[in-house]
Formats: sequence, C-alpha cells, structure tokens
Amino acid sequence: MAIFEKFSSRNFDWPLAAVAFLLAAVGLTAIYSVDLSRGEALVYFEKQVVVLGFGLFLFFAASAVQYTFFRNYAKWWYFLSVILLIAVLIFGSRIRGTTGWFSFGGFSFQPAEFAKVGLILMLAYIAAGFGRRFDRPLFFLGTAAVTLIQVVLILFQPDLGSAVLIGAIWFGLMCLLGVKKRRLLTAVGVVLVVGVMAWIFFLQGYQKERLLNFVDPGRDPLGSGYNVIQSVIAVGSGQWYGRGLGFGSQSQLRFLPETQTDFVFSVIGEELGLGGVILLLGLYALLFWRLFLVLKNANHDFVAVVAGGTIILFFVQIFVNIGSSVGLLPVTGVTLPFVSYGGSSMAVNFLLLGIAESLRRKR
Repeated sequence: MAIFEKFSSRNFDWPLAAVAFLLAAVGLTAIYSVDLSRGEALVYFEKQVVVLGFGLFLFFAASAVQYTFFRNYAKWWYFLSVILLIAVLIFGSRIRGTTGWFSFGGFSFQPAEFAKVGLILMLAYIAAGFGRRFDRPLFFLGTAAVTLIQVVLILFQPDLGSAVLIGAIWFGLMCLLGVKKRRLLTAVGVVLVVGVMAWIFFLQGYQKERLLNFVDPGRDPLGSGYNVIQSVIAVGSGQWYGRGLGFGSQSQLRFLPETQTDFVFSVIGEELGLGGVILLLGLYALLFWRLFLVLKNANHDFVAVVAGGTIILFFVQIFVNIGSSVGLLPVTGVTLPFVSYGGSSMAVNFLLLGIAESLRRKR
C-alpha cells in the first residue's frame, strides 16, 4: 500500500506553512541577537537554521503521508515514545539536572518532546474506537492510564515542564470530548495528591525554588528569584518599539540567563517592544485559526482529536512560557513553540503541523 499521496499545491494549506515559517523567523531573529551578546560564533543561530530546515522537511513529508498511516500506526507511535522515555533514563545525557536527552554529533534529541506526538495520536486512536461513547468509565480510565505512564517516566528524569504539558493535553481533550465533570474533578484531586507526593519525593531543590519564587519573586532577588525579576524588567523596558535588535541591556549584558530558550519572549519584548509582541501574538492567532479550521471541518473523531490535541499543546506552551516570562507563572522550562531554541521542540512542532495538514486533506 502506498504511504505517500501525490502532492497538489492547490490542495495545500500554504497559510499554515507560512505562519509557522514566520514564527520560526521571529525566533531566529531573537536567537541571532542572543548570539551577538556572546561575542563568539553564531552557535545557536546556525544550529537553529539547520533544525528549521529539518523541521520544514518533516512538515512537508508528514503532510504528504496518507491519513490512514497515522490512524493505523498510532499505537506504535505511542509505544515507541514510551520505549524512548525508558531508554533515556538508562542511556541519556544529564543536562542541567535532567536526564532527558540523547546526545550525538553536537546535537541532542529529547524523547519527552516526541512523547507529545505519541500521546496525541494514541488518545485520538482510543477516542475513534469508542464511537463517541466518551461517557464510559473505560474510556476515561484508559486514556488516563496511557497518559500517566508518560507522566511518571518524565518525572523520573525529572522534567516538570514536560510532565505538565503531557497532563494538560489529556485534561484539555477530556474537556473537549465532554467527559463528566465529576470525573474531571476526581482527576484534579488525584493531581493535587500527586503534586504533594512529587514535592516530597521527586522535585529537585531548584524546582521547589521556582515554585516558591512564583508565590514571592522577591524572597531571594539575588538568588533563586533573580531570573524572574530580570525577565520582568526586560519585558517592561521594551516599551512600544523596543530598544532595538542587539541593544537590550538585560539580554545583551547577560543579566537574563537562558535567553535562547526559557526567556526568548523577554528578548523579543525588550528589543522589539510591544510592536514585536503584538506581531508574535498575531502570528500565533493565525496559527490557531488554521488549526481550528481542521478541527471544525473534521468528519472523523481521529482527525478532530489530533487537531484538538495540537491546539491544546501549543496554547498551553505559549501560555506557560509567556506567563513565566512576565512573572505570572512559575518557570518550568517550557519552550515557546517555533520560537525558542531547541531542535527536538522545533522538529516535533513541525511534525504535528504536517500531521494536521495530512488529516485536513482527509475531509
């Protein structure tokens, strides 16, 4: 059976591809500025350009794959993601206190990012098999079980941010599919209990400090609360038009750490100002609009759940990253989709868009 379909430019969602590319271009602009502040070779920028090329390849390749491939092999995508999460705990590299990467040839791969694709496809596969009987206890417990497996494995790394995103995908889809509220409230109660257990047994000291700083950023302004305070200063100092590319005091003088990943929004806010922020949010709005059209026009539960899961994932990532940059949420290391530096994140985001484009043509 042929896997790939014949490419048709007339039936291709070029606006979706364009908005994703423009978001990546905004990210490259911020990363280029970050590299300038280091006074060395453009290490981050050059790697991100390579990753962008690979991401575009995945996008067009996945969009050319027949819809049935993703539906028929959804469970194998999930099983592969679980195997990779187990393998990284044994053979993975430890970076910034987290054993969550496979490193090779100057590049790294983060299985927790791929797990998001596996989970979305698996939840869509389960939903499609229930014939819209989403009120059945087996559906609720089955989807919760496959999600919990990934969450536990990711917490063992430990990677709180990715675990939160995995849980958010499941919870958001349960709300979208109309699962009974009492079951969702039960799930919330279980999460609270697990949160207490995680605080006692799993969370590292720096992760606890991030949560405490969220409650009171000024409790240690020169220590654990330093990053959030500097990020808020950076965003606020950009005002209307920004300080100019390469002229942000907080980012260029290295007052703000991890500017290429966790706080890339702060760089945009400081150097491009409110105008740059409005442009960024406008591009995200266009992205959600194109994905919402896939969801709206879906004539199969599998298509609808994949589109809905992708929308939920991107929305939560944007909300958490920007929220942490302006001091409204704890810093959890969640990347800004298509903008933050990171090969695994960029590749997975484009892969999800490619799958969504393949499913869009199914209708």
